[in-house]
Amino acid sequence: MRLPKPRGPLSAALVTDLAAGSALGARTTTAAEAALASARDVLTDDDLQLGLAICYELHYRGFDGVDDAWEWDPDLLRLRGRLEERHLAALRELAGDVEVTEDPVDQQLTALIAADDGPSLSRYLARHGTLEQWREYLTLRSVYHLKEGDPHTWAIPRLGGRSKAALVEIQADEYGGGVPGRMHSQLFAGMMGDLGLDAGYGVLWDDAPAVAFTAVNTMSLFGLHRRWRGACLGHLAAVEMTSSEPSRRYSSGLRRLGFGDRTTVFYDEHVEADAVHEQIASVDMCGSLVAETPALAADVLFGARCSLVLDGLAATHLLGAWEQGRSGLRDEAAQAA
Repeated sequence: MRLPKPRGPLSAALVTDLAAGSALGARTTTAAEAALASARDVLTDDDLQLGLAICYELHYRGFDGVDDAWEWDPDLLRLRGRLEERHLAALRELAGDVEVTEDPVDQQLTALIAADDGPSLSRYLARHGTLEQWREYLTLRSVYHLKEGDPHTWAIPRLGGRSKAALVEIQADEYGGGVPGRMHSQLFAGMMGDLGLDAGYGVLWDDAPAVAFTAVNTMSLFGLHRRWRGACLGHLAAVEMTSSEPSRRYSSGLRRLGFGDRTTVFYDEHVEADAVHEQIASVDMCGSLVAETPALAADVLFGARCSLVLDGLAATHLLGAWEQGRSGLRDEAAQAA
């Protein structure tokens, strides 16, 4: 993919350095510190979230014209670390305290999900979503779904035994069981094309709001750090445990607009697969991890809570914009002003 358009001093300096291919400049470090000092809300800050996403993308597919050596550049990793510190602090504040009890961790995950009262995008899109609102929603979600599975897959070599086998079982389905056309990322791309969107990897980054990157940056942070392997598994468990019924509603919403099975297959697949994955994720994957390392129970629940509150953050962003009769995508003119 090409480097995205900058959204502020940090991302502008970072893009300039990566394209130049030399070294991280003092201007970039200064811009990062200034952005961190002035940010009112790190999790919804376009410049900070895009900057962190650029750093992480070097570990995925990279950028056209950017030397692969940047992936492990020490100065860039130090800058990423500063961004991660503030991102984590903001996540902790948003997620709040998560109490760990003596109950099995799968039961604690179920209780955590049951207590979540965030807004429901799936209900709105099923009943009221227009074609344009659906396009906006898919644009936001494309930042994740076109690499679906990849952030959580980083945790596989950091596990052993039953928890590792359970994660591999879930991820095998994400990757289509070895059939390229059945990979969930490809099914999502096909749905985007049916709705008239460009499904090229990273093509819609410039249109996506900050909250789209906040969610994926959180997954990347958990997946790329062994320290956060428990949170990575908890995050994935929450995704698997909460997506079956919403996927059914998303399929219903698309059919209401006249789309058929070819378009809804992405969500239809998740209705069936995630119903099966729920027990594998909560009992076999997270339960086994906590049984092996009880101290990770708090991280598992923290990761799950992050998944829930960030879904709520994205839903609040889109539903708030639509309620006001405006687009939920990034308005470059407004950002510039």
